[in-house]
Amino acid sequence: MLSKRIIPCLDIKDGRTVKGVNFVNIRDAGDPVELASTYAQQGADELVFLDISATNEKRKTFATLVKEIARNINIPFTIGGGINSAEDVAPLLEAGADKVSINSAAVRNPGRIDELAKAFGSQCVVAAIDARLVNDQWIVHTHGGKTPSDKELFSWAKECESRGAGEILFTSMDHDGTKSGFALTALASLHEQLTIPVIASGGAGEKRHFLEAFTSGKADAALAASIFHFGEITIPDLKHYLSQNNIPVRI
Repeated sequence: MLSKRIIPCLDIKDGRTVKGVNFVNIRDAGDPVELASTYAQQGADELVFLDISATNEKRKTFATLVKEIARNINIPFTIGGGINSAEDVAPLLEAGADKVSINSAAVRNPGRIDELAKAFGSQCVVAAIDARLVNDQWIVHTHGGKTPSDKELFSWAKECESRGAGEILFTSMDHDGTKSGFALTALASLHEQLTIPVIASGGAGEKRHFLEAFTSGKADAALAASIFHFGEITIPDLKHYLSQNNIPVRI
């Protein structure tokens, strides 16, 4: 069985790491390069950086930050935020990123996934899906969770896979920042319907939640932010706990 991955996520706003609850109430969480270096040393399997204030003007600044991150860590990392075309992706990969995540632009133009997969390979393309339950249906949202779309989680995830996405990063907006646990039923359904890896995001608050994501939720990886940023759980302790509970992890 492949090792399950632990992935700290760093939301970047104006060059700083920030974290909110349910996509709002943002607060500062530290320097992204310092945090990335710490997580790499602690044994994180990958990192995800999301530029939550991405604009055309700031993208060049962000590419400079990516170069600095690449110089300071030796594990794979994914970059997302404001990616609309292959022209946006190339500088980030050249700066040292291993993958890119695409969300709003893919919902707006699903063919964008085909374009990126063809240009850079499926292994570079992560389809990030933010969704919340609306009348018992998981509705996909865009623009940092602000705008509901006409897409439903499971059908959209399958379309992303068919268009060439190499992974699905599913964030439950209802669970994000609440520390109440991941959306296990939705994760398990994604696992059943897809053949590509699924990354669980939104709701991690204690070590048990990661165990549940890998067992009940059948996730391939689990992503978290605030519990790592504010020292509530350390990656070595988490991995030791998971290993004791028969979850294959890289230690």
